[in-house]
Amino acid sequence: MNAENAHLVTKSGKAPASKSEPNPKKESPFGATIWMDGEWLAFADATTHVMAHAMHYGVGIFEGIRCYRINDKESAIFRLDDHVDRLFASAKIVGIKLPHTREDLRAACVELVRRNRQPECYIRPLAYIGQGPVGVYPGTNPPINTFIATWKWGAYLGDEGLKKGIRCQISTFTRGFVNHTMTKGKITGNYVNSALAKSEAIANGFQEAILLDTEGFVSEGSGENIFIVRGGKLKTTPLTSILDGITRRTVFELADSLGLEVQEVRFTRDELYVADEAFFTGTAAEITPISEVDRRPIGDGSPGPITKRLQSEFFAIVRGEKPAYRRWLAPVLFG
Repeated sequence: MNAENAHLVTKSGKAPASKSEPNPKKESPFGATIWMDGEWLAFADATTHVMAHAMHYGVGIFEGIRCYRINDKESAIFRLDDHVDRLFASAKIVGIKLPHTREDLRAACVELVRRNRQPECYIRPLAYIGQGPVGVYPGTNPPINTFIATWKWGAYLGDEGLKKGIRCQISTFTRGFVNHTMTKGKITGNYVNSALAKSEAIANGFQEAILLDTEGFVSEGSGENIFIVRGGKLKTTPLTSILDGITRRTVFELADSLGLEVQEVRFTRDELYVADEAFFTGTAAEITPISEVDRRPIGDGSPGPITKRLQSEFFAIVRGEKPAYRRWLAPVLFG
């Protein structure tokens, strides 16, 4: 346990269990401290009851946020305000009243990264309906629990994937109908669909799934938005069956600054097959090229020039190398 977390104890009064400490053989990627309902807890103590409503019915909301190292003493959380705003939008969609303010959650994210001393990490705020009445209806004023965790997470789709692109399949699972899954909310229960699609893709020898919408148009990946390039123009699925991705928004601004046209239009799987380039965007995926779909190479099967240009700009921004985009970076200072 580092000095920052030396004050933490478990409910038994003992030092945190070994699962919250670095393993001498394999260091845990998880931060030793969790922020939960306004308190700083040891990793082992951040628990919930098995009878929590969300455990049974999947009513919870969350965000995925990345923090990047800027230099030896400073890191930066990318687009923290936008992520917190989207968390509150998700809460409104599912009818959860968050018991914390936006500023509470922003400050907790920054402080948690600092306490856990993880200059590069993934940040997971999550709020859910806790233990209350049993049954689908959670009651008029159900308890809401909120936590934030951090962990070290490299390239979500692999370092090789970032460089060379990944192989995908069109999933047999369909992205949910817009009046069924509430696609504008980042809702825990919605991700069963994604988990099934991703598991199927992996079992079939691919790295990621691409889901179609209920009318057969390309929707998104299991946890990413998708772009294609044809004739020097970018196309991406409009905000119909998809989550309003924050990295997706970032690509819109980057493309505009680079003089690239972006069209929000529906497109079919066969248009994806014949695209010059294709790539995923997402906080976890960052900007990951797609090299192949259903065993058909995209373009010549390697990342194209527009994808690589956008990817290069993106990583320069998150590393603090582009002063014009500093507004997107929430600093975390390490002593």
